[in-house]
Formats: sequence, structure tokens, C-alpha cells
Amino acid sequence: MTMKPIAHIRSDFPAKFGIPRQAGLVPELQAAVVFEPHFRNPDAIRGIEEFSHIWLIWEFSAARRDDWKPMVRPPRLGGEQRLGVFATRSPFRPNPIGLSSVRLLGVEHSPTFGPTLVVGGADLMNGTPILDIKPYIGADMHEDAALGFTARGGDYRVRVEIPDELLNQVPAELRDGLLGVLAENPRPAYQTDPERVYGMSFAGLNVRFQVAGGVLTVVSIETMT
Repeated sequence: MTMKPIAHIRSDFPAKFGIPRQAGLVPELQAAVVFEPHFRNPDAIRGIEEFSHIWLIWEFSAARRDDWKPMVRPPRLGGEQRLGVFATRSPFRPNPIGLSSVRLLGVEHSPTFGPTLVVGGADLMNGTPILDIKPYIGADMHEDAALGFTARGGDYRVRVEIPDELLNQVPAELRDGLLGVLAENPRPAYQTDPERVYGMSFAGLNVRFQVAGGVLTVVSIETMT
């Protein structure tokens, strides 16, 4: 079986650290699905604007491995408990395929890139290969779904404190997205040192922060070179 990307994502995350744990957690984040030249045919997405959400099927391109393990440690459980790989959304899988439900914000057209899908709430690193796109339909919703370990993993959200002089360094159109990402507490669940300073790359910025007592405090924001 051979698959090739039909598109790549353009997002504000050049690295994995800081990306929301699941799609939709930070709806303020915007990204673009840019099709590969062979797939820049407007007919291929005809009718997609009738849907509010779409599924992105993509490759964990930063987690490719030659082997696999039947058990993994989900970060949501603090990295302490092992579960079967097929009972988790771990990126380390026999076939490194991811699945994200995102809001379709619009379709843009340009002479250079053809039709581009603007999406909200994506949990993807910049450059991630998109393997397929499908519309999100009513049958995808299951009101009686059991949520397994994800229902008992705890609330990661924190209160964000950021001085105005630092927030003003962030372009206005990106501030809500950054604040939403920080509120999800990007640090690994098993790291609890209140003195540790974390660095996160976001939209060309290096955002450094600490977390203590349910509060995330931004200590510096610098432009990346």
C-alpha cells in the first residue's frame, strides 16, 4: 500500500511542544490546508463549504519508526500508566496516522496555491502531511459514547498571567490563540517543578513560562531568529 500527501498544513507550531493535545481544544487557532500541485483542482472540494467541520487524516511525520510497541504511556495519565497502543492516540503506532476534527472557517483561492482550506482548532505541527480530507457528518456524533481513560485524566487547564508589555509583542490576531494554547498547560503532565522554565515556539516567537499552583506565568517573549 502506497500513500502520498494530498496537502500539508500551515500552522504556527514549528515544533511539537505546545501543540494542543487534541483538535478543538483551542478553537482560536487558525491554520491552512495547502494542497499539493496535483490536487489543486477546485472540483476536488466542490461542496465542502456546506460543512462546518471536516476530518483531517494525516501522518505523524515527526514520529516515524521502524518498529512498534504494543504498550505506550499516555501523557494524559502522567506518563506512569501503560495502555495498549490501539487504546490510545499515541503517535508511536505501527502506521503513524493521526485523525483530527477541525472547524472549516473558509475556502480561499490564490493563483499560486489554488484552493486553500482555512481551519480552526487544528492540533498539527507546521508542515504535517495531510493524507485525506472527509466531511464531518451527523453519524460521527455518538451521545452515548464512553470516553475511557480520557474521562478521568484530570483537568490540565491553568490560569494564564502575562504582563501587558509581553503580550503587546504578540501580533493582535495571534493573541487569543496563544492564550488558549497556554491555558491548556503545554508542559508534560509528569513535570511539576514550579521553578522550571519552559520554552515554546509559536508563530516565530519563543514564549518562555513557568507553572505553579494552577497559574502559568509568561516570563519572556522573544522573536526567533
